[in-house]
Order: sequence, then structure tokens, then C-alpha cells
Amino acid sequence: MSSIAQAQIPSAIADAKRRERIFYTGMSIVIAIIVFAGFSRTWFLRPYFPQVQPLIPILVLHGVVFSSWIALFITQTSLVAAKRTRTHMRLGIAGGVLAGAMIIMGTITAIVRAKGPSPIPDVNPLSFLTIPLGDMLVFGILMSCAFYFRRRVDIHKRLMLVATIGILPAAVARLPFAFIAQGGPLAFFGLTDLLIIPCLIYDVISRGRPHRATVLAATLIVLSQPLRLMVGGTHAWLVFATWLTHWT
Repeated sequence: MSSIAQAQIPSAIADAKRRERIFYTGMSIVIAIIVFAGFSRTWFLRPYFPQVQPLIPILVLHGVVFSSWIALFITQTSLVAAKRTRTHMRLGIAGGVLAGAMIIMGTITAIVRAKGPSPIPDVNPLSFLTIPLGDMLVFGILMSCAFYFRRRVDIHKRLMLVATIGILPAAVARLPFAFIAQGGPLAFFGLTDLLIIPCLIYDVISRGRPHRATVLAATLIVLSQPLRLMVGGTHAWLVFATWLTHWT
């Protein structure tokens, strides 16, 4: 190998690392903007919208836990970008605990809210329950895999990112655009899934092909969405959901 080629290798590695930092930092910022925009009226800027209905304690706790996840996700991405991997790994323990709390709180909150009106007009709230519960199930699966592959950085970081994208439908559904409200699940699922496309593009640019972790995680999310809608309309689910909400 020539001396010129040897000199180019460190430069290529540095460029790849820089692109990686830009991509993951940029995606974390986009996610934070979507969450803030979606929940600004009902959570982040709530004092400025007094007409919004009061929050029951479980919704307050839910908001704190999920907001903490977004803050931690941005922090972890920033730590990696700053090459502070040791601190990143220490915070990973807190991330695992917080992810577990999210699944518990998300599940309980979904069940509690199923006893009220559906977020989508003319849709049975018990049928709608498959959407948030599905989010928690998929998030739990991807987070478990991310924790298992925590020492395989290429897999871990992709699973963490796609798992966080997978819980965004609730925020996307609350964006102040009429076509989202009119489109229902097709709109807020579809817009959320668009965020997976940059992940695939980044893989192609950086690796020449999509990473298996990105493809499998994205497939799980996308295929689960119509499946939830189909299950939600079955008699068996309505019976189960009625029994489930009876305990709250």
C-alpha cells in the first residue's frame, strides 16, 4: 500500500465519524422538535393554553417520563458526538430503567384513557387502544434488542434511533395540521414512517447498503401498524379490552 493511500485511511475514517455525528445529532433534534410541536399545547406550553382540559396525575407523570426520555436521547447522542463514550455508557443504565418506566406508564395511561372518548372521532376507544399498546410493545422489543446488542455499536445505535421514532405517532397526531386529523392513523403513522427513510439513506451512504438492524426494526414498526388496526376491530379484542379497562 502506498504512503498516499495509507494517509487517506485516517482521513476517510474521520469523515465517516463526522457524518455519523451529524446524522444522529440531527435526527435527535428533529425528533425533539416533533415532540415539542405535538405536545406544546397540552404539555410543554400548557400555561399559555388555559382552555385545555386539566391533566390527571397519571398524565402528568406520563409527560414527565416521556419528556425525560427525549432529553436523555439527545444527551446520549451529544455525548457520543463529543466522544464521551464512558459517560454515555454510565447513563445507559439510567436509560434502561427509564425505558422500562416508559413502557409501564405508557401502557397504564393508554388503558386509563381508553375509558374516555377516542382521540379519533367515530372510533371506539377500545379499538383505538391497540395503537398506543402496540407502540409500547414495539418499543419494548426494540429496546430489549438494543440493550442486548449494547456492545455492538452499529446495531445498538440504530435500534435506539428507530425505537424512538416508533413512539412518535402520538406527537405527530397532535401536530396542528388539518390533514393529519382528517387522515387518522394513515396520516400519523405514514408521517412517522417517513422518518425511517433518512435512516436507510444514511446506511446506504455510509455502508453502501441498508443495515440489517435498521431494516428489521423498520419492518417491525411498519408491519405492526395495519395489524393493530385490524386487531382493534375484532370482537375478541373488544372483549379483551373491555376486561382490561375494567381494572383501572
